[in-house]
Amino acid sequence: MISTKGRYALRLMVDIAMFSNGNPISLKDVSNRQGISIKYLEQVVSLLTKSRLLISVRGNNGGYLLAKSPKDYTAGEILEVAEGTLAPVACLQFNPIKCVRAEMCSTIDFWKGYYENILNYVNGVTLEDLANKEKEKIGNDYSI
Repeated sequence: MISTKGRYALRLMVDIAMFSNGNPISLKDVSNRQGISIKYLEQVVSLLTKSRLLISVRGNNGGYLLAKSPKDYTAGEILEVAEGTLAPVACLQFNPIKCVRAEMCSTIDFWKGYYENILNYVNGVTLEDLANKEKEKIGNDYSI
């Protein structure tokens, strides 16, 4: 299951993609639009800046910018920064698999296939895709 941190990381990144237009976005603005506390956003933004997905801009007009174009992010990379791993079972968190039962496990192939489908999906959706879907929902014409 994706935690609140993962969900909020995606929402934060989509918000910045939609509203930045090359200008830093403050956490206060994101908080107001997304209904997420600034304290929680600070935790999430810390992970995203340490992973170089966001750039922090200091000063009166400071805030956060995307480090690259929205089309160059995948939902998967954002979720993995927030969640650590998307593996559905502990034995798939490591490569190679370190489970002593892996060779005789009757379900390992099922879990591998399940995990591959998860990764294919989340890595096939870009931040730009998510922002465009959001724009359709709210009916406004924002540029990315």
